[in-house]
Amino acid sequence: MSNAVSALQGVSHAGYIDVEEMGLRGMVTLRGDLTSANVKIAVKTVFGVSVPDVTKCALQGETGAAWMSPDELLLLCPHERAEELVASLSEALAGEHALVVNVSDARAVFQLRGAAVREVIAKLAPVDMSPNAFLLGHFRRSRIAQTPAAFFLRDETTIELICFRSVAGYMFDVLKRASSRGSEVNAL
Repeated sequence: MSNAVSALQGVSHAGYIDVEEMGLRGMVTLRGDLTSANVKIAVKTVFGVSVPDVTKCALQGETGAAWMSPDELLLLCPHERAEELVASLSEALAGEHALVVNVSDARAVFQLRGAAVREVIAKLAPVDMSPNAFLLGHFRRSRIAQTPAAFFLRDETTIELICFRSVAGYMFDVLKRASSRGSEVNAL
């Protein structure tokens, strides 16, 4: 059996903000009726967080739930627990019209850290990243330089960004260039 490795094996860049590929992260897609009491109870019981409101995320350490669409959540967890949590959630949703899939190895996660994280994302995505518009607890699906991605604030100086593993190298290069010293625009 092979050992799982992250897309870029922890590559990092120190610019006017720091960019780092975060290694393996467990991710589970849940498709179903997010208004269902059974779905809400199952997510809370298995992942320890509530089903978040539209365009929001609920985090509890390394575990969380992020709203992806009216019938989809992205559930975050430690990589080594993903299969176990898929089995537990599937069992909890028995009889419910739902799909639970481990998508961990299809994704890459980057952490952007520094006072100007909002500015770097604002350079690359058509999103209002001002502190009054993009708040802690918000989760946004968008494009980063024409590449699908999703991101959220872990805290006021840390953004986690998720993209498809197949574009991880390109994403790192884009983030690296946008965060390089000398490219500051001081807009936010």
